[in-house]
Amino acid sequence: MSEEIAKIQKPESSKYADKKKLYVVPLVLGWKDAPPEYEAMLSRYWKEVSVQLAHLESRIGAVNYVFHESVDQSGAEGLEVLTNFSPVSKEMALRFLEKGAVIEATEDSELVRECLDWERFMLIGFTSQNVSKLVSEKFIQAVKSRYEFILGRISGTVKGNEAGVLFIREGNLMQFPADIEVFSIAPPVLDEIHRWLRERRDQIPPAPEDEQIDSCFAEKDTETPPAEDTKSN
Repeated sequence: MSEEIAKIQKPESSKYADKKKLYVVPLVLGWKDAPPEYEAMLSRYWKEVSVQLAHLESRIGAVNYVFHESVDQSGAEGLEVLTNFSPVSKEMALRFLEKGAVIEATEDSELVRECLDWERFMLIGFTSQNVSKLVSEKFIQAVKSRYEFILGRISGTVKGNEAGVLFIREGNLMQFPADIEVFSIAPPVLDEIHRWLRERRDQIPPAPEDEQIDSCFAEKDTETPPAEDTKSN
């Protein structure tokens, strides 16, 4: 099962020797003209993420690979994707790269586009139940294929006694392989952010179209329930 950092008292690197390790960071983003109070919470969140990741690296193992949703290229090209998508996670990725880590292609661009296109169909609405069911099924399959690709990239890249960090939105259906030790980053301020967003759901502007590809990771009202933030055994 995945372990929240707060529950790890004195983790020992020897306990995880020769094991694949993955540090999972919930990707929490801001938006243009966000209220100062939200920006303050967001700043606290990423500072706490940085502290918890440093704690993991010192106790469990240094990050060798950086994985990030929406990044479909490795190296400098992958870092360039983050320039426009998430400057804060790009800054964090750079810290790992300075210590020898590499940024890896995490997604297949065609699967991302397919996911987005089916979602657009769903948002249009339908008069036929048969068409609605068909599109919903296609969307669910596209999302599953996207998850499977990401899991395959991580599993095939991280070797024994290595560690990767994954930045990904909450509400996904990721079920990590049993041979990967998963550690979930859970800063205390994350609960405050969740509560703040719930209370102001109607006041939050929709994401620009060029950012909507990542809404495929948001929880959907489909037949497939959202997974808990744990690793399957």
